[in-house]
Amino acid sequence: MFKIILQDNHRITPFNERARDLRIQNHPLWLHQRNVLALYTTREQELKAGERLPLVREETIVYRDNLFFDEQYINAFMTAARKKGRAVRAAFSADDPAFKEHALPLSTSYTPAGGLYLADLWYYPKGPVADVEPLVIELDVREMGYYHVPTYMADQSGNLTFQVPLRSMIAIDSWVHIFIADVVFGLFSRGARVEKRLNEELAFKLKILSKAIYEGRQILECSELVKVGKNCSIDPHATIHGPTTIGDNVTINAGAVIENCIIGNNVNISQDVQLMLSVVGDGTFLPFRAALFMTTIMENSMIAQNTCLQMCVIGRNTFVGAGSTFTDYNLVPAPIRALDGKDKLSLSNRPVIGSAVGHNCRLGSGLIVYPARTIESDVVLAASKDRRVIDKNIRYEDSDHHKFKSAGLHKRLYPPKDETELESW
Repeated sequence: MFKIILQDNHRITPFNERARDLRIQNHPLWLHQRNVLALYTTREQELKAGERLPLVREETIVYRDNLFFDEQYINAFMTAARKKGRAVRAAFSADDPAFKEHALPLSTSYTPAGGLYLADLWYYPKGPVADVEPLVIELDVREMGYYHVPTYMADQSGNLTFQVPLRSMIAIDSWVHIFIADVVFGLFSRGARVEKRLNEELAFKLKILSKAIYEGRQILECSELVKVGKNCSIDPHATIHGPTTIGDNVTINAGAVIENCIIGNNVNISQDVQLMLSVVGDGTFLPFRAALFMTTIMENSMIAQNTCLQMCVIGRNTFVGAGSTFTDYNLVPAPIRALDGKDKLSLSNRPVIGSAVGHNCRLGSGLIVYPARTIESDVVLAASKDRRVIDKNIRYEDSDHHKFKSAGLHKRLYPPKDETELESW
């Protein structure tokens, strides 16, 4: 099958990078898309914005390169599309709880069509044609809780829940969508699929149980649910619960607690680190007592000791200093706004959300960052009496390194528009 990729040139704030180049589920999005579609496609062509679709007369799939989708969604989409035998376009029902709750807020990529929203994914059985019909693939949603809010803290008390799909697709228009794709549509979905299989497939349940008994471990710690790569060093006093995936050349020291995470290659996790429902990129260093909750760390970053990040997205080659805290909850019950696909503040539809830090940032120790704030790529922040609490979005122009005599040593690598990239310092 022929694959046509439509370029999306919007740069996601604060990374100043296109969605296709950002890491989702610990792979660049373009590579994740290629891996998921590898079963179906044999050749591809990439089109720049404004280019016309080529005239071909063969089975073709077309998608925009800011889409995140998983194998379960693509398999269901291709099966239904081939069964129809005509040109179709992926669509969501406006009433689908996962789409309405998580994908639609802050987005600019979907086209309204009556009670549907059309996504930029098409299937043509005999090449591109003008006449297409919408194809709705049910996301098969499960409601899953993740927080309990006491009544005295906010007007939205009780259990906070995610609408978790067993098959996922979302357009990446905002940094919040990276959080949704990695955590809600990624880690939570993976856990929900494992739970579904345990409840419905006796053979799968017996396989995991027998493996746990053979290895002398608890069920969630057995090798069927905790996948470990090559050449890893894991202290026996570390606690790792699945479903968790650990890459190659990973070091995990005593006292670390890891639950339902994706950990890349060449990662160093020190003593007493706490990781829950998080994605940790290749080459990341987590010194002792760092804590990540529902957080994405892209490759080659360092989160220093005693730092706590909740529901955050951190870019590549970034350092976050010791004792910093990224908060995720408004002390007063005001709606949390975040940057949308047009870089405007809009309602995030999230009662709790962390913050986003771009690429190549250097954040000093002891910072406190308020919910939904962003720190642009290439920023340096040194905690001081004048700025220890980050209560607004920080742009490159606000970076503290402009005040240093050695400012020229920290080059800008990620400009917001197409400019010549400078050498690293």
